[in-house]
Amino acid sequence: MTRTVSGARVLITGAASGMGRLYAERAVAEGARAVILWDRDAAALTRTAALLSEGATGSTTVFPYVVDIGDLGAIAQTAQRVRTEVGNPDIVINNAGIVRGAFFWEHDNGDDTRPTMQINALAPMYIAREFLPGMMSTNGRESRIVNIASAAGLLSNPRMSVYAASKAALIGWSDSLRLELVQQGFRRVKVTTVSPSYISTGMFDGARGPLLTPILTPEYVVDRVWRAMLAGTPQVTMPWTVGLSRVLRGILPLPVWDFVAGRVFGVYNTMDGFVGRR
Repeated sequence: MTRTVSGARVLITGAASGMGRLYAERAVAEGARAVILWDRDAAALTRTAALLSEGATGSTTVFPYVVDIGDLGAIAQTAQRVRTEVGNPDIVINNAGIVRGAFFWEHDNGDDTRPTMQINALAPMYIAREFLPGMMSTNGRESRIVNIASAAGLLSNPRMSVYAASKAALIGWSDSLRLELVQQGFRRVKVTTVSPSYISTGMFDGARGPLLTPILTPEYVVDRVWRAMLAGTPQVTMPWTVGLSRVLRGILPLPVWDFVAGRVFGVYNTMDGFVGRR
């Protein structure tokens, strides 16, 4: 188990604000050698980098990169800059994501479906593909890839079809990658797949938690993810009702599950008041 990220190079996407910034603060506090920030918001990225640099010790350097990971070509270009200017990351946290809450037939392919799939599903794959060879070739050093998915990728929900599809793809790829690394003997590169319910970041403003499933705070989620990442835990679902729902969905006939999820737990109405980040 890795106890700390001290001395490591840590790359975080969506790092200018919200949970991404919280991960970056953790990395700085633990004395990471390099904290590499990726975000498309140049102004917010500059502010965050300045604040992190002020709080960093002499052993930590903050490297901000303006990059829209929805532009898959920009990922390769920026990754090359990182390898040249900083070195290959030891830890990659694929945190960035977007959501469009609407019925499927209300989505615009260009404005909604394509960017959701690119940012939530394809970008983490492209980013991991850029840095994974360097992680695999490092002798003796443990590496980590953390993929922030969603409970929506495990359980169907109205008004989340495209988002759910993107997170289901992310979960399937992420855990398959974990198995491939184990099978081929690259046990020092560990993959953690995270599937939380709603988090109060503003991304899901207006959504409400189902029965027994409170809206999670960013601080709680980041703490759980960070500890799981250090330990190399393969999968994290939160809260506990997400795991219970998966079990019930697996053993109940579909009409019974739909009744339980829709009428008892209220899962199918959680997005009725969704407005998202304004």
